Amino acid sequence: MSVIHSFNLSLSPVEALSLVKAGLGENTELIHEELNNMGPDLSIGTLIYERYFHRSGNQAGLVIIIDNLQGVTNVRLISVGSSGSKYFKIDWGAGKSFASSVEKILFMYIID
Repeated sequence: MSVIHSFNLSLSPVEALSLVKAGLGENTELIHEELNNMGPDLSIGTLIYERYFHRSGNQAGLVIIIDNLQGVTNVRLISVGSSGSKYFKIDWGAGKSFASSVEKILFMYIID
């Protein structure tokens, strides 16, 4: 089961990426990181994390994409692979919990 969530921030993509990297705990493994500058004051960054959830016995991945290509910094959170079964796509809330952890880190900077 995947969870996709999007929101805007009052930070630059670089600032938001730094906060996320500093805020996710030791039980979360950074798999991939990149930042691409697209022109003056335009950038897009991607972080890919993996975390094991003991309560559900599931390994989950989270893709975080942060860019300001449309004039405002936008964050997209996509959690994947959090179901422990090939046939039953039940993750017992692991995907939502993983995505929510990033939203909590950035909460004070979220704008409408």
